[in-house]
Parts: sequence; C-alpha cells; structure tokens
Amino acid sequence: MSGVVEGYGERRHWTSRVAVMRRIDWPLLVAVVVLSVVGALLVRSATFQGLAEQGKDPEGFVKRHVLNLLIGFVLGGVVTVLDYRLLRAYVPILYGVACVGLVAVLSPLGETINGSHSWIVLGGGFQVQPSEFAKVGIVVLLAMILGEPRDGEIGPGVRDVLLALVLAGVPAVLIILQPDLGTTLVFIAVMFGMLTVSGVRKRWLAGLVGAGALAIAAVLVFGLLEQYQIDRFTAFMDPEADPRGAGYNARQARIAVGSGGVFGKGLFQGEQTGGHFVPEQQTDFIFTVAGEELGFVGGAVIVVLLGVVLWRGLRIATQAADLFGTLVATGVVCWLGFQTFQNVGMSIGIMPITGLPLPFVSYGGSATFANMIAFGLLQAVHVRRRAFD
Repeated sequence: MSGVVEGYGERRHWTSRVAVMRRIDWPLLVAVVVLSVVGALLVRSATFQGLAEQGKDPEGFVKRHVLNLLIGFVLGGVVTVLDYRLLRAYVPILYGVACVGLVAVLSPLGETINGSHSWIVLGGGFQVQPSEFAKVGIVVLLAMILGEPRDGEIGPGVRDVLLALVLAGVPAVLIILQPDLGTTLVFIAVMFGMLTVSGVRKRWLAGLVGAGALAIAAVLVFGLLEQYQIDRFTAFMDPEADPRGAGYNARQARIAVGSGGVFGKGLFQGEQTGGHFVPEQQTDFIFTVAGEELGFVGGAVIVVLLGVVLWRGLRIATQAADLFGTLVATGVVCWLGFQTFQNVGMSIGIMPITGLPLPFVSYGGSATFANMIAFGLLQAVHVRRRAFD
C-alpha cells in the first residue's frame, strides 16, 4: 500500500512539474532567447579582431559567453520550477550571502577592474561580481517585508518601511564604497518602484526623493566618488568639451551608433567596432556595436525585444496570485527597465556613463546569471498566477 502511495506521490510531483513548464510565458521566453542569440553575435563581432591581433583564440569571448548563457538558462529554469513562495524562508540566507560577498569585495580578496573595486577573481579567467547577485537579494528581501502588511493595514506600516530601508541600505552603502554608482542607482530604482506598488503613503515616497537628493549631495561633498566617475557622469552633456579625456567614451559611442545609418554596415563589418574606438564594447557599450552594424532598424529591434520583456514582466506583476509575487515581478521590471534605459541612453548620448550592462545582450558571467535568475523569477510568478498549486 505504501508503495502505491509513494508511486502516486511521485507521479503527482512529476505531473506538477510538467504543468509548470506548460504554463510558462512563451513571449517572455522567446524574447530572452532572441536577445541572447543577438547578444552572442554582437559579442563575437566586438571581440574577434582584437583577440586575433593579440594571438589569442578569436572565439574566446563568445565561447565563454555562450557557456555563461547555457548555465544562466539552467539557473532560470530551476528558479521557474521552484515555488517562488518558498523564497520567504530563504530570504535571510540570500540577504546574508549577498552582504558577505559585498564585504569580501572590499577586503584583500577584491580586485579593481575598470576603476571599480567590485570583483573577486577566482583564477582561470573566472570573476565574480557580488553586486549583481545582490540585486536578486534586494528584490526578494523587499518583497518579503513589504508584501506582508499587518492586520488592518492597507499597505506596509511604518516599521515595515523603515526595516526595508535600513536593510536595503546596508548593501547599497557597501556598493557605493566600491564605488559602483550604476548598481547603486539600480538599487534606488528597485526600492522606489517596489515601495510605490506596495501601497505606502505618498509622503514616504516624497521623503525618499528628498533623502535621495541629500544622499547625492553628501556623496559629492564628502568625495565618495572618484573624480573620474564624476567627470564621466557629467561628460555626456558636452563630450566635445574634453574629447580625448572624460568625453571620449561618450563621443566615440555617438559616432559608432550614428555611423550605422538606417540598416547598418552589416554584422561583423563595423569599422568603429573593429578598430576598438569605443572601449568595453562587449559589455557596457554593446549597443554601439548593434547601432553601427545593424543600424537603426537593428537597434530598434533590440529595444522592442527588451520592451517585450518589460511588458510581460508588468503583466505578470498585475496577474500574480499574491502581493509577494506582484512585488517580486515589480522589482525585476524596475531593475531590468532601469538598466535598459541607462545602457541604451548612454550609448546614444542622453544618459551619463555608469557602466551598466545591457540585460540579456552584454557579455558577462555574474550579470548573465543574475539576469537569468530574474527571468526565472518572472516565470515562477507567472506559472503560479491562477492558484497555489
């Protein structure tokens, strides 16, 4: 009899997993897959010639990127199958691991790359950027705190909001100390968006805006940012003022995107890309490769696909079975939406340069894994939107 019960339990468990996979959001999946494929092609274009000139494997970057994508999709699939509501029990662990990682970066274990002390080098060409995984931690942390209002309250109470701000402020401060302004801005966008959706009183939001302005002033007054970061942040307004210095990246990015015209010069045919005039083209400035080689049409397709990801994320947030799921989806949308706007904006000259990669397109290990986990979180909320099963 026990064998029959165990067999039934196993079949039910397997059936529930199959049901989960049948309910996934296919437009979201297709958009992420297409973006990943396009990103891999752009990474190859941005790195092939440079690696060949150095006598290295010209396919080295794209091979690692494809491997990272495969691992990322596995991570996203695992998160999709798991019951997202169980994350509540593991939030303290996730939060603690994120903070430990950020502290480790500031210790002798950390390495400075491109002016930011944000990496832990593991050897063999592998690097970890804890701040990317901290984005996941902050989304589920805020969702747990803000998604469970007390009895008789419409939205989170004062204690909930204060607790959320204090706990979110700890990793944010650690990231500022690296210093990593771009990721700090992502944290602010996520926090503001999730607080808004959670139903907090408007005076809290107004207070946060004022606190943010004071924080920016304090960062500038007390010199928490390096001078090169301040220069890079402001150079987008007038790149020609210092075309060989702080304005170089912004100026070259505009030239690369503008030279592509309507239909581009053709994949792997970009002169600016091949000449490495724009730095970090496989990561921060991947959109300039698209602009030059695929033109306005290609760049617009990428933006539309990213728009599909955000649209499906918003739809998932509105259809979630509980407030926790709504807030998780909202946090992911704010995270990916801000990074998309910031990355594309700095490539075309309407936003300052902050070093944020383009979701699902830019080369990366930690960023790719974090983005795919975020994708998995959206799918996990979506497949359980009808009932708690």
